[in-house]
Amino acid sequence: MVRLKFLIELSYQVADAGCDFIFNIHAAHTPEQTVLSETLGISQIVQPEMYTDAVSRNRYLKLRAEAGALTVSYGATVDIRHHVAQAEQLLEVGVLQLPGTVLPYLYPSRYCQSDRLHRLAVKEFGHLRQGYGRVQAICDWVQQRVTFRSNSSTGNTTAVDTLIDEVGVCRDFAHLMIALCRAVNIPARFVSGIDYGADPALGPTDFHAYVEAYVGHRWYLFDPSGTAIPMGFVRIATGRDAASAAFATLFGGVTPSAPVISIEALPDDEGVLVLPQHGTEALSTAGADD
Repeated sequence: MVRLKFLIELSYQVADAGCDFIFNIHAAHTPEQTVLSETLGISQIVQPEMYTDAVSRNRYLKLRAEAGALTVSYGATVDIRHHVAQAEQLLEVGVLQLPGTVLPYLYPSRYCQSDRLHRLAVKEFGHLRQGYGRVQAICDWVQQRVTFRSNSSTGNTTAVDTLIDEVGVCRDFAHLMIALCRAVNIPARFVSGIDYGADPALGPTDFHAYVEAYVGHRWYLFDPSGTAIPMGFVRIATGRDAASAAFATLFGGVTPSAPVISIEALPDDEGVLVLPQHGTEALSTAGADD
């Protein structure tokens, strides 16, 4: 088990007309991720409303802010108990055997145009043995093909754009891997969270985007950017792509500041400190029915 504590601080200057916000920054509750404690701070006097989606378990915070400065801070301590499996034993699941909740992650989406990448995916990965190893091969291919570069993409950058430009940030790596997986009938979804153990050379701690692929009747973690340690991922939101897992959606005029995020590993109740590390086993933090 890994115990992680993190803090997110988001700051905005709201225009005179005010602004409606939908935040998605709360740690997800899953059978494998237990939220031990959490705090929420809002600098303005508002009436916030919480909503948890029954399927994705994304936790939304809605509020209306008036003109002026707004700071929203959220912190949590979570215990993560990873489901661990031997990668070579995980097989792909036939389309007709997929649970209904998994089917949406087979189809193209706004940022993951799997239909346009079908021919490429079949050429590169169609001959490989079906299973976790093929998903890992797609992950490795994306990591080798694309170079991580801060501020190299925009909110409109798609998987096809990233394939052409060969540069991107973590969400671009995730979108390309997801599109290639779906193109060969492997369900894949976008996950946003906080990561412990990222290379400090990449800059301050930030939100991280990674991938979950459905093999062996479960969602398993993959990090195509190669910039973090999957064992240190704190789950916040899942979706078909970044459009459905944004940490903040704004409905009005605002000037945002860069997020300020910190994360640390803590000892468990017995005083044992477990630090996230790389490994060869397959890891999942989603329940078998998620």
